[in-house]
Amino acid sequence: MNSRQKKLTLKRRFAEKRFRYYGLASLFLATTMLFIIIFSMMYRAVPAFTNYGMNLEINLPISESEDSDSQDLNYRRIINKSILSLAPDCMDRSCIRDLVRLFSSGASYDLREYIEKNSSYTNETFSLFILFSDDADLFYKFGIDEDLEEEERRLDDREVRWLQEFQKTGKVESRISKNMFLNGDSREPEIAGVLGAVIGSLYTILITLLISFPIGVFTAIYLENFAAKSRITDFIEVNINNLAAVPSIIFGLLGLALFINFFGMPRSAPLVGGCVLSLMTLPTIIISTRASLQAVPPSIREAALAMGASEMQVVFHHLLPASLPGILTGTIIGLARAFGESAPLLLIGMVAFIVDIPGSITDPATALPVQVYIWADSPERAFVAKTSAATLVLILLLVIINLAAVIMRKRYELKW
Repeated sequence: MNSRQKKLTLKRRFAEKRFRYYGLASLFLATTMLFIIIFSMMYRAVPAFTNYGMNLEINLPISESEDSDSQDLNYRRIINKSILSLAPDCMDRSCIRDLVRLFSSGASYDLREYIEKNSSYTNETFSLFILFSDDADLFYKFGIDEDLEEEERRLDDREVRWLQEFQKTGKVESRISKNMFLNGDSREPEIAGVLGAVIGSLYTILITLLISFPIGVFTAIYLENFAAKSRITDFIEVNINNLAAVPSIIFGLLGLALFINFFGMPRSAPLVGGCVLSLMTLPTIIISTRASLQAVPPSIREAALAMGASEMQVVFHHLLPASLPGILTGTIIGLARAFGESAPLLLIGMVAFIVDIPGSITDPATALPVQVYIWADSPERAFVAKTSAATLVLILLLVIINLAAVIMRKRYELKW
């Protein structure tokens, strides 16, 4: 080997080594950016998982003869009376309003729920844990910027003094936020939760799976094994490939025109959301199914035909089971993409403010990505942490879905 050949060999090896370093640097950069994003979300989401509250002394003189409507009014009055007892010198209307707004507006509902479970407390004094409002809760978590003028702060000096006095009593506590995981949406950050959005997303994805999986698989089987090659099938195949690249908002416009305006289906329902997302998922399932069928060795098909099997038996007894890992993987990846979509759902009304947790596929509901969008657009500071927490829940569910794809592929994968 002459000197020129040695130089070329060294140059080629150096280029290969440099390329490996480029790959490692790219992998390190991608991993670092992912870690930064996840860590920043976790850091901002931490305040959403706890709530500050205070144990109030409640005196409940409710008569058994009162009807339910008057009892609902009395709950609010009783809560306000207990709050005002914390500051006996607060007499004028402005002072009362400022004091009461330090506590959550959902306190009356907490009291009603507590009484329904403990009816023996009527005409007795007992202690009940009441949540603070979002401004008071953020004060205990982060303090207050004393450099700001009083007019520029969410809490004035008098409210800050009250909160400091409450803390000195030892009745202020920080507890795990059950509302975050057990409630639906709310205008009040301390009450809002993700359960309604999670249930709505699961209903929507279930409808998407039930519609898109059988239609997509059977379409792929027909195009790959039974359809004669013609201009029509070529036209269909080209359009299926094109549909896979269509922006998701286009499917939302199609769903709005077709399912809601034409068929009159209920707006903001998981049923409509599932139908819209199934249109978006179908191309992915069809393409992945066809690729999986093509990946099966031709010898499997030839051996089955040689044994006298019909075309239908070859497909359903041999080709389809052998291609099942790829089909399931493609389906779950398509569903994972649909699970994280918000644009199509915004156009069919799933951006509506829904407090109740949906009980069926036709009840009004929202989805988790849409919930993140709604909270990110809310002006209250406490919704910043709620947005990050809901994003983490969404990421966790997507990880579970993709993990299921990996497990299924490993479980049913065949070695040729």
